[in-house]
Amino acid sequence: MRYLLWVALAIVIVALAAIGWYARRAARRLVTPGQRVTYEALRTANQAAPYLRAGLTADAMHRAVSPLRTLIATRGLVVADAAARLAADGVDDEHCALLAPHVEATMGTGRPAIIGSEQLRCGAEGCALSAGVVAPLHVDGQVVGALVALDTQASAGLQRLCGEVARFVSTQLELAELDRSRRRAVQAELRFLRAQISPHFIYNALTAIESFVRSDPDRARELLVSFADFTRYTFASHAQTTTLAEELRLVDIYLDLERARFGERIEVTLRVAPEVLSVHVPSLVLQPVVENAIRHGLEPAGRGRLRIDVTDADSVACVSVEDDGAGAEPRHLHRALSGLTDSVGLRNVDERLRATFGQEHGLLVETAPGAGTRVSFSVPKFWSASAARSA
Repeated sequence: MRYLLWVALAIVIVALAAIGWYARRAARRLVTPGQRVTYEALRTANQAAPYLRAGLTADAMHRAVSPLRTLIATRGLVVADAAARLAADGVDDEHCALLAPHVEATMGTGRPAIIGSEQLRCGAEGCALSAGVVAPLHVDGQVVGALVALDTQASAGLQRLCGEVARFVSTQLELAELDRSRRRAVQAELRFLRAQISPHFIYNALTAIESFVRSDPDRARELLVSFADFTRYTFASHAQTTTLAEELRLVDIYLDLERARFGERIEVTLRVAPEVLSVHVPSLVLQPVVENAIRHGLEPAGRGRLRIDVTDADSVACVSVEDDGAGAEPRHLHRALSGLTDSVGLRNVDERLRATFGQEHGLLVETAPGAGTRVSFSVPKFWSASAARSA
């Protein structure tokens, strides 16, 4: 056991040495002092940016305040919002209390301010935090906080640096708000889709269940359980993302209810690569596509074949739903995906796929009158779903 601990320690030391060597090598490649200054400034800004993108919260600012202080090269830095001080680096509680009225004033006027030594008198002989600059933080034109840099004097250089860093922080906070707005919009679309469960499907499912009540009570009970599971899953307040395994489970429940109605007139083929079952996708992206295939492809003919393929293609999982039904004019489906008709399901799925993974991951629809329809999309196998889950 002790031997393994020594081996692990040696690996850590070698890794740290390698990181240091690469950092020194990168620094040596920067020829001029100006390049080195620019490199250090960008590196420090990039250290703060991920935390700022989390929004104006105490935890995020606590993590970002140190690199922001390094960026300004000041003795102390405070980040505050309208309620209270969020984080401080190099500034004690006494000075934070002295800063409170100046932060409040800047947030009220939206203009930067200079704090003189008379206003920061703390009683300590030779205190280094004897002057400061307060710069407002804006999001969408509204003052949401303030950045306070403290030093021995409020020089012109400190004023300019504090102002520029405040603009940088404001930009990151605006991007954070944009991310939250986008997630809220996607969540609203998901709630809207849940509310659009077809009354046509509900009526048909209940009618099919009713037809088995006398002839096959056990089958009727099974279908009632399936219908309850389907509605429970659809309306549940689960996360915006789920796995392909869960999506396929919902599709299986849905098809069980449709088979009760169509009987042997509908033939379903399902082919799934087990290695992609754990891939995360936005909730309710597969069932609406399957429902569209049955309702607009197979139902008009009263029979047909449906094929669902979920395959592994290197870095992506590919999903396709194909029917041999009536098909449609391509321009009609283009209008539906563009929001020019009252078709909700496919458009909603297409928009949420693009919002989550990028424009290249939207729905691909291949169809023609009398030739059936194939709807397909791909999703990355490895991506971070934490942002969507936190919405």
